[in-house]
This record gives sequence, structure tokens and C-alpha cells, in this order.
Amino acid sequence: MTDISEAPAAARRERRDNKDIASSPNFDLLAGVSLRVSVEVGSTSMTLAELLALSEGSVIELDRAATDLLDIYANGTLIAKGEIVSVDGRYGIQVAEVVAPDRGLGGLDRRK
Repeated sequence: MTDISEAPAAARRERRDNKDIASSPNFDLLAGVSLRVSVEVGSTSMTLAELLALSEGSVIELDRAATDLLDIYANGTLIAKGEIVSVDGRYGIQVAEVVAPDRGLGGLDRRK
């Protein structure tokens, strides 16, 4: 076989359906790669004048409700949604859902 399209469909499907990436023989190659993980609570748009008018105690209204799940990004790519938890007096994020695991990276949102 010289082309991936010639591989049997069942074999391709089996690789795609494998949920345990850690069992992949190539996982060790990627295991040490560092990723920047960030969490977005919400966002808003404002003019420069509004930004410069902010002072201590100012409140910025965000585009999401307090009960909405937060977006979790890895290197700017949306990977999951979660909620804030407290861990030994520090903030943490509990993953509530993994975003589009079956659609691959093409279906994920990317932050600019």
C-alpha cells in the first residue's frame, strides 16, 4: 500500500475510535511536549475610551452567564468546557465535557 486511502476502512475506523491515546506507540514521542492551557471566563468588546475610563472597582460585563461552562484552550484551540472549583485554596477547573473528540482538530474553534 502506498496511499492511506488504500488502507482498509475498518483499520482506519479502529484507529479513529481508539479513545486511549496513551496506548498509542507514538504517544511517548509527544508526552513531553509542553502546551499552554488557558481558561476563558468570558469576553466583551469596548472602545478605547471605555477601556481608559476603567478604574479600581469598575465592573466589566462579560458575554456569558455565571452558570455557563468556561472554555478551556490548549495553545489557543478549544478542547473542553469546565467549571471553576477550589483546590486547597486555589482555583482549579473541573472538565465537564471534552469538545468534539470525534471531529478531529478541524472542527475545533481556534482563538486568535
